[in-house]
Amino acid sequence: MKEGLVKISDWQWEMPMHGPMNCPAWFFADRGLMLEMDAKVFEQLHNVACLPGIVRAAMAMPDAHWGYGFPIGGVAAFDANAGGVISVGGVGYDISCGVRCFATGLRREQVAKGLASLMEDLFRTIPAGVGSEGKIRLTPERLDEVLAGGARWAVENGYGLREELEYIEEHGCMQGADPSCVSALAKERQYRQVGTLGSGNHYLEIQSVDEIYCEDTAGVFGLEKDGVVVSIHCGSRALGHQIGTDYIQILGRAAKKYGIPIRERELVCAPILSPEGERYFKAMACGVNCALANRQVLGHLVREVFSRHFPSASLRLIYDVSHNTCKVEAHEVSGVSKRLYVHRKGATRAFGPGRPELPEAYRDVGQPVFIGGTMGTCSYILAGTEMGEELAWGSACHGAGRAMSRNAALKRWKGRDVVASLASKGIIVKAVSWQGAAEEAPGAYKDVTAVVNAAYNAGLVKKVAKVLPMACLKG
Repeated sequence: MKEGLVKISDWQWEMPMHGPMNCPAWFFADRGLMLEMDAKVFEQLHNVACLPGIVRAAMAMPDAHWGYGFPIGGVAAFDANAGGVISVGGVGYDISCGVRCFATGLRREQVAKGLASLMEDLFRTIPAGVGSEGKIRLTPERLDEVLAGGARWAVENGYGLREELEYIEEHGCMQGADPSCVSALAKERQYRQVGTLGSGNHYLEIQSVDEIYCEDTAGVFGLEKDGVVVSIHCGSRALGHQIGTDYIQILGRAAKKYGIPIRERELVCAPILSPEGERYFKAMACGVNCALANRQVLGHLVREVFSRHFPSASLRLIYDVSHNTCKVEAHEVSGVSKRLYVHRKGATRAFGPGRPELPEAYRDVGQPVFIGGTMGTCSYILAGTEMGEELAWGSACHGAGRAMSRNAALKRWKGRDVVASLASKGIIVKAVSWQGAAEEAPGAYKDVTAVVNAAYNAGLVKKVAKVLPMACLKG
């Protein structure tokens, strides 16, 4: 489906409406990244553009690659009053996977001296890996409190600081969550997983600020050259995955019931205002809250570890933002403000200056956006823009994006060799499994700098800082 694309600019391409499409499909990428995208991305975005009630365009971010239903890096907004739908594939299975980033108040040279012992302590303290369990043991009733309360529940139970809630998307708790819409099996899988990192591409990384691009915004975010930050990347763990699994079946039946043509199994959906659509939204909101609580607890554990090794560390939360969600947001459509259901699957919310949802301290500069690279490459801290809101509902890429599958990575690299190679470059990696290290080899991902530059040149974000890895904890 790459044939027939129209070049809007060096950084934006369009698949014009044709056949059953209800809108065009837009790709934000340079020519090189467009050539790298697998053919399935174009097919999937075409299918998204065929869904009822979609507004403006189906969109792919620069890191887009094949996913379930929607491509990873896919964005689409739907109008409930125009027959718009909600889709499991538009959110993904790792509901509210996201990044939480702290400024530590420490310098690179300070941390470097004690980095090995710090990482040993983090490795002992932070449960990571497939099926990992934490010290928090929840009853069914207590878990319902987590699903309804999110990070607010965590703070009320002694995990973290109340002032941090202002610096979390949704202020730490997504409204509309209803634990009764979450299956008993999903809850059962989560009773011991709050406060755990998980596996796959999830990580906890110690990073140092290598370059500042915008001094004013960096100052507002609390970033300075050679300062040390901590990034935590994880989501809703088993609960989010089970919600996705459950509602694939429920929305599959709903799509047939409401006569919605489905071109790929994971693209099943239901009208937003239908009973099935409303139940999925409420369950999905529970998944968001579970992830927010999870990262809040992890942040508390990290702060405790740092205090043991660096008593002067402050660990001030810069922001916490998710990249697998469906959010109800106000956006301008043809000069009229409308409430839209914005799906971001492997795409980050990136609101520009002035949005009331942002902390007051950030309203003049825009929302912090964290773009993870790999264990062996740089990552970026960006800020949302007004142009990004006009073009892509205030959305941006969420990482480098995979260049090859996990199976392909396993055939090409050995985990021990990956960890040893990174150690030779001065990067400490603590991995729960060698398989996980091999799957996440830096070479398995696209060039994160190319991805970020494409988003920047397209106007979706502005660049604030580049950070380099010092050490990484992997599941």
